Amino acid sequence: MNYILFDGPFRNNLLPFTFTRPVADIRIGILTIREKWEQYLGNTTTTITEDYLSDKYPMVEMDENVLINASFLPNAELVEIVKNLEENQAIFKNEDIIAFYTKNAQEDINFETFEAIEYVDEVLKIEHTWDIFSKNGAAIEDDFELLTKGRRSQPIPSSNNIIAPQNIFLEEGAKLEFTTLNASSGSIYIGKDAEIMEGSVIRGPFALCEHATVKLSAKIYGPTTVGPHSKVGGEVNNSVIFGYSNKGHDGFLGNSILGEWCNLGADTNNSNLKNNYAEVRLWDYNTESFARTGLQFCGLMMGDHSKCGINTMFNTGTVVGVSANIFGSGFPRNFVPSFSWGGSGGFTTYLTKKAFEVAEVVMSRRDVELTDTDKAILEHVFEITKKYRRE
Repeated sequence: MNYILFDGPFRNNLLPFTFTRPVADIRIGILTIREKWEQYLGNTTTTITEDYLSDKYPMVEMDENVLINASFLPNAELVEIVKNLEENQAIFKNEDIIAFYTKNAQEDINFETFEAIEYVDEVLKIEHTWDIFSKNGAAIEDDFELLTKGRRSQPIPSSNNIIAPQNIFLEEGAKLEFTTLNASSGSIYIGKDAEIMEGSVIRGPFALCEHATVKLSAKIYGPTTVGPHSKVGGEVNNSVIFGYSNKGHDGFLGNSILGEWCNLGADTNNSNLKNNYAEVRLWDYNTESFARTGLQFCGLMMGDHSKCGINTMFNTGTVVGVSANIFGSGFPRNFVPSFSWGGSGGFTTYLTKKAFEVAEVVMSRRDVELTDTDKAILEHVFEITKKYRRE
């Protein structure tokens, strides 16, 4: 069977992270949504997404296809139903479609002719950016069970202070000495060739993905995910860092999400709670205004390739777009458009030529190439976000 993940109706709610990737490639828990589905299905997947992303994330359509809404995270029961779909059957959760089987081309699909299967059990669904951190604990536990079932952890070195070792799993090449790991409140997963440096204190649920690093004496509260090749230090609480990003120094990051190739300068701090304890409002790209989140705790949402200088301070509920560069004293405003350069005193446009020069240097340090396809995506994001910048 050919499986295709599609962005679904919540794609714009997940900006700025979906400016540069399909919904399927958002990381929540240990794995990306695509990696979860592929692990469960035992198959590779392709993607229906925005046209400007399709060169990097192509779609392969065959005579028989099962299309899956990438906003829904798989579980064993749901996947079993998906695998057993027959032609012109569709799975729904309330009004939202989860998956459907068709032999028709996309433009010829008429759901009124489909047999509807209502999925009545609980399922994790990502509708808003803040779902990525607020549902991260449940996603870590699901992924932990998926990845470790029937397997044995590498031994935990005796120098470490361990609570609930049965909830801790180390992949091959993981390194940790003289740390404290408390997995009594959630599982702790340490990926292949990842490292936790001495003096660090970590409370689960926590996921450190392959080749990622926790710096000396870091303090991490779960549920937190540190994506592949990322580095974290200082204090982190209930945050998700996608991959290839650095929060390598002291400072606080809480109830936040960092995309890929981000860097927080030393002593960067974000607020995750308003002084008056009021509900946090967050920039909404759909309405182009600040929307209610229903959350009391909500911190920083930072898109790919964005960076900030030392001692940067972010207000509660700040959204930073793609490839922004923030520096200087004071609080920048709580919506920073993509390709902005500046800080609390104001912003100018960060031209793509300069942004590409920086990205090439940053990525080459990790032996990753900024391709022409990547540049075309970023050029497109630059154009579609012009209206937010004061040129």
